Amino acid sequence: MGSKFLVLVAAGVVLAAGCTPSEAPKTAAAPPPPAKPAGDVFTAKRGGFIPEGVEYDQANGRFLTGSLAEGTIFEIKRDGSVVPFITDPQLKSSVGIEVDEPRDRLLVANSDSAAFQPGNVGQAKLGVYNLTTGERIAMVDLAAVIGTPKDPPQYFANDLTVDGGGTVYVTDTMNNVVFKVTPDYQASVLHRFTGLPQGVQVNGIVYHDGGYLLVVANEHIYKVPVANPDATSEVKVSEPVPGQDGAVWAADGHLVVISNSADAPKAVALTSSDEWATASRAAVATLVGQATTAAAVGNDIWVVHPHFMDANPPSFEQAVFK
Repeated sequence: MGSKFLVLVAAGVVLAAGCTPSEAPKTAAAPPPPAKPAGDVFTAKRGGFIPEGVEYDQANGRFLTGSLAEGTIFEIKRDGSVVPFITDPQLKSSVGIEVDEPRDRLLVANSDSAAFQPGNVGQAKLGVYNLTTGERIAMVDLAAVIGTPKDPPQYFANDLTVDGGGTVYVTDTMNNVVFKVTPDYQASVLHRFTGLPQGVQVNGIVYHDGGYLLVVANEHIYKVPVANPDATSEVKVSEPVPGQDGAVWAADGHLVVISNSADAPKAVALTSSDEWATASRAAVATLVGQATTAAAVGNDIWVVHPHFMDANPPSFEQAVFK
């Protein structure tokens, strides 16, 4: 018998003993109604595919997601239809995805979710596909260039971004590295994070036109100058955001980070006046349900609720900032 159950039983005895014949026990207060999203929401017509990553293809006016469970890249329509767009046997777990519209490419962090289970190596690859046709252009093995992996070896390509010249940058959560992949698909390790606090792992990543990357890792954000990654520094955030997962640039220039906290999921818009040496909160959007990543759709930010722990259909919520 658990201690929590014992406490509840004891409390019930005390309440009963305190009632006189003329006093009826009070009815317990009804639980509060579930929170409702502040913005628009649409829900997929099926679950189980676990879309950890989401993007919006401006050129074709569509939401695209990855799939931790199936690997397939899906188009998600506003009526909830889930339509396969890219089905590739080499895609095991598609995590972060990035639309590279100037080059008509879709970039995919190709991993294996089994990496989080003991004894599984996982993988870290970059899948590159034609954004219009879905045809595969390249599959780059990032793990092959990592040098010394963690011991025992494990790999997990998590998120990615692209700069103005077409170079792609990919995070590996297991090894705390950022890979660099040139436009001719030559891969190398741009930066390996060392000395991170216990349990901190790199996750979301965005590129800034100032020539640097911003990488989120739990409640931390790191600035990585592409031309001089040894000068990597931590962004001093006045109110750090716990559980940061994905990050995306909003149309107004704010950096929006998504907290994947199951207890207090939120999207936080951050601003900086000193080239991201420091940052502060500009606005916060409270979300309904655990979220991971987001997509910019015009002036709006839409987040995905993937449903990691159950087979319920994932949903897509418009964040309303206050």
